[in-house]
Amino acid sequence: MSKEIYNVTLIDGDGIGPEITSAVVEIIEAAEVKINWDKQLAGARAYEKYGDTIPNETIESIERNKVCLKAPITTPIGTGFKSVNVALRRHFDLYANVRPSKNLPAIKTPFNDVDLVIIRENTEDIYAGIEHKIDEETIHGVKLITKKGCERICDFAFNYAIKNNRKRVGVVTKANISKLADGLFLNTFREVAKNYTDIETHEILVDNLCMQLVQKPSQFDVLVMPNLYGDIVSDLCAGLIGGLGVAQSANIGKSCAIFEAVHGSAPDIAGKNIANPTGLLRSACMMLNYLGKVEASKNIENALFEVLKEGKVLTKDLGGNSTTEEFKKEIIKKLTK
Repeated sequence: MSKEIYNVTLIDGDGIGPEITSAVVEIIEAAEVKINWDKQLAGARAYEKYGDTIPNETIESIERNKVCLKAPITTPIGTGFKSVNVALRRHFDLYANVRPSKNLPAIKTPFNDVDLVIIRENTEDIYAGIEHKIDEETIHGVKLITKKGCERICDFAFNYAIKNNRKRVGVVTKANISKLADGLFLNTFREVAKNYTDIETHEILVDNLCMQLVQKPSQFDVLVMPNLYGDIVSDLCAGLIGGLGVAQSANIGKSCAIFEAVHGSAPDIAGKNIANPTGLLRSACMMLNYLGKVEASKNIENALFEVLKEGKVLTKDLGGNSTTEEFKKEIIKKLTK
């Protein structure tokens, strides 16, 4: 087994973040992957300590290590500091958000055949945060879409499909209404698709997609879309497999990647040892794949699936009464047997 040591920035987040991060770190150690965790702060705890939600030390750490695992961070709604998640994606130009959604063992959902991937453009659209106050009753928000942004996310989607033996890539827009902005995204997809003739393509409007996802999700494979639609649709797809607590996510750029749980920081249950680390653990498995530790990633995933399938040691949100600690130990038990 390779003894290579990987340097990874670790942000343990707010609320339940430290608890689930600790569990995930121990599981990765049990998988015998050698990681030098460069622990940093971001979010509410960082603001309390430094007066800054993303301290320079955290930015420098990610720039140095090129890989980061991040637990949930508190972002106030409507007031307070801006989203740390969005700021990090923009700073490091993490233009591709990857959100696989596939059924997990023993988690009952209305559908048993979900296996799709949302590829979300991660730096443009409404998320560029370009807003102007015209008067007290009028705000002008800009939907920023560029040719460069469209080209690289569409290329990413097709390359992802090839690398992961996917057969079909669909483009999601509202180009019938947003004829210029979404029209650019759609037309660029069509141009890029000409370079990938072995991959089947299709086009769908975002409202129609949402309806069809809750009727027959099995018809979809890889879906690429602008930022805002991707944010909404990826959460919808998480709901198809059991919720945000089990969803995984990666933010990938040209030379840097941040892997994160997509659920909230759940301050109401922080410190109670009942949080479910599955979402962060599955994101960490994506990180291990990114680092080339494919076997270790698969071993962790298999151990997790075995625990879920047995159904004896589960956290409350999964239908059990076990603690975070007990759930972690059970995964490690399966992993090291």
